[in-house]
Amino acid sequence: MRYHNITKADMLNGEGLRVVLWVSGCDHHCHACQNAITWDPDDGVFFDESAKEEIFSELSQDWCSGLTLSGGDPLFLGNRKCIAELVLEVKSKFPDKSIWCYTGYRWEELLEQMRMDVDLDTILHHIDVLLDGKFVLRYALEKLHYVGSSNQCIIDVGKSLTEGEKILYIDNQKNLEGLE
Repeated sequence: MRYHNITKADMLNGEGLRVVLWVSGCDHHCHACQNAITWDPDDGVFFDESAKEEIFSELSQDWCSGLTLSGGDPLFLGNRKCIAELVLEVKSKFPDKSIWCYTGYRWEELLEQMRMDVDLDTILHHIDVLLDGKFVLRYALEKLHYVGSSNQCIIDVGKSLTEGEKILYIDNQKNLEGLE
């Protein structure tokens, strides 16, 4: 896997101050994507032990709430094995830190894929929040929390897997009511 950047003390891509890994590789190619430079899986820097240690150093800080995986798409097929290994190690070393993951895939698609993809199963069972769905320009709203367009959902992964239905972590639709 390759990546473009590791952002430290980020407060725009999840709750609290976070470390964000911006991975390379995305096949969704959303119109007006703010990170189109990350689409090419062969672009960026190889994700090695040094990059992992940089993330772990941030996660070890008391102020750091957790890790956010963004990109590109962390759930791009070529990234899944490395992301699965990373989330396992993060949860093992930092069990109190949350892991948020952005993806262009819809929750329902991932549940279908998870049945035959061990790496995806591992990822979904070790992340806390999934921000799903492609960015759609016509649904873009600045007032949304953590996502760019209103078709995207912020999902509580643990509760959703346990209850067998999509449970929202933050309901942006409710947040938008009364703002109109």
